[in-house]
Amino acid sequence: MRSAAFLLVLPLLAACGEAPPPPAAPKLVRTTIVGAGAPCVPGNPLCGQVTADGTQRSYSGEVRARIETTLGFRIAGKIVERRVDAGTVVKAGQVLARLDPSDAGLQATQAEAQRSLAAAELARYRDLKAKNFISASALDAKETAFKAADAQAALAKNQTAYTSLVADRAGVIGQVLAEPGQVVSVGQAVFRLTPDGEREVAIALPEGEVAGFKPGQAAEVTFWATPGASMKPLAGRLREISPVADAVTRTYAARISLPGADPRLPLGMTATVRFLASGASGASGAPGAPGATRLLVPLTAIFQQGNQAAVWKVGADGTVTLQAVTVAAFTDRGALVVAGLNGGEQIVTGGVNLLTAGEKVRVATPAAPTMPVASAATK
Repeated sequence: MRSAAFLLVLPLLAACGEAPPPPAAPKLVRTTIVGAGAPCVPGNPLCGQVTADGTQRSYSGEVRARIETTLGFRIAGKIVERRVDAGTVVKAGQVLARLDPSDAGLQATQAEAQRSLAAAELARYRDLKAKNFISASALDAKETAFKAADAQAALAKNQTAYTSLVADRAGVIGQVLAEPGQVVSVGQAVFRLTPDGEREVAIALPEGEVAGFKPGQAAEVTFWATPGASMKPLAGRLREISPVADAVTRTYAARISLPGADPRLPLGMTATVRFLASGASGASGAPGAPGATRLLVPLTAIFQQGNQAAVWKVGADGTVTLQAVTVAAFTDRGALVVAGLNGGEQIVTGGVNLLTAGEKVRVATPAAPTMPVASAATK
C-alpha cells in the first residue's frame, strides 16, 4: 500500500519542479514613418511631379543643346578628308571636311568657257547693231544668253567652294555621320553640331501622365555626375512637350530649359528632373479640402477591413493600434492617403495581416520616412 501511494505522488512532485513556459516574443514587423516634414531628396522615386492621380514623379533625362544643327555638303561628291572627330570643339568658319574637287573644278572651267563665248558673241552683235546690220531683237537674245552664261559661271565658282564643309557657328561636334571615301548626296548629314548656348534637359513623359503637364511649369534639375548635386539643384522650366508620341516607346518627348546653367555644360550628362508644385506643403485636413496633406504609403501597409482601408500605427511602447484612412488612389508607387494620417506616425509595412489591436511588436529595420505628395491646393 505504501509503495502504491508513493508511486502516485511521484509524478506530482516532478510536475511541481518544472519551470513555466516563457512568454511569446513580440511579432517582428517592418515599419516606416509618414510625415509632412520629411525632406524630398532628388532621385527618391516618391519625389517628383504631382500627376493627375496625385502621385509625385521624378524623371531621368540627358543634357542637350537648345539647338542642334545637322551639317551636310551643298553638292554631291566623294569625301576625301575629315578634319574633326566627335567631341571636337570648333569655331565658326572652321573647315570640317572636304569633297573631291575635281568634278566641281571641271564644271567651273566649262561654265567660264561658256561665259567667255557668250561675252564674245555679245560684243560682236553690239558692233553689228551699231551698223544696223541686225535687229534689236537679235541683240536682245545675245544679251540674255550672256546673262545666263555669266550666272552659270558664278554658280559653278560657288560650287567649287562648296567642296569644303565649314562650321557655321562655334560649338561641339556631337556626332560624325560619314567617313572619308564615302559618296554623299546633296544635303546628306555628315556632322551633328551642338552650338554653344542655352542647355536643356530632354526627358520622356509616359502617355498616362502627359496630360498633367503644361509648358512653363517649374522644375528642379540635378545631375548625377556633379558632387553635391542633391544640395544644389538648378531651376528649370518645361519649355515644350511633343504633341506626337514616339512610335516605339509610346512616350512624349519634353524639354526642360535651364536658363541659369553654364552654356558649356557637358552634353549627354544624366540628370534628374523633379517638377515643383505651388502649395506642396500644408497641414493635414479633410480629403479634397485646401491644405490637406496627401501621403504616399507602401501598398503593403494598407489593411483592408471590408470596404474600409486602415493602417497599423505603432505607439511609443511598441503597441499597435488600427487607424482608419481614406485612400484616394492606388498606384504603382504606393497608396495615396488623403485622410487619417498626420506627420510623424510610425506605421507597419510588413506583417499587417498577422496583427491584432493592442499587441506589442518588434521593429525589424530602422524606420524610413515616406514622402508627402502635395496639398490638395495643387489639384
